[in-house]
Amino acid sequence: MTTQQQKDEMLWQMAKARVAFRWSACSYLLVNAMLVAIWFLTSDHANHYFWPIWPMMGWGLGLAFQYFRAYHGNGLAMTELEYEKLRQQNNQ
Repeated sequence: MTTQQQKDEMLWQMAKARVAFRWSACSYLLVNAMLVAIWFLTSDHANHYFWPIWPMMGWGLGLAFQYFRAYHGNGLAMTELEYEKLRQQNNQ
């Protein structure tokens, strides 16, 4: 199993990933709000498509992967949980 020092290091890595995700999410919101404002101020809305959707979708996909890695992607913790489930099943 893992030692307390390894668990602490794992928690630090998770905390860093979550803070990085929050900064990325703020950047995403601010930049995309600016793009929508540019679109709104420079387009004839009836005749032009909503072009900011493309950077929103591309960046949003990357942001979704970052979210998953920060909040659900801790491989070591997931492995330990699965091990415990298997061990409990075999003890029954």
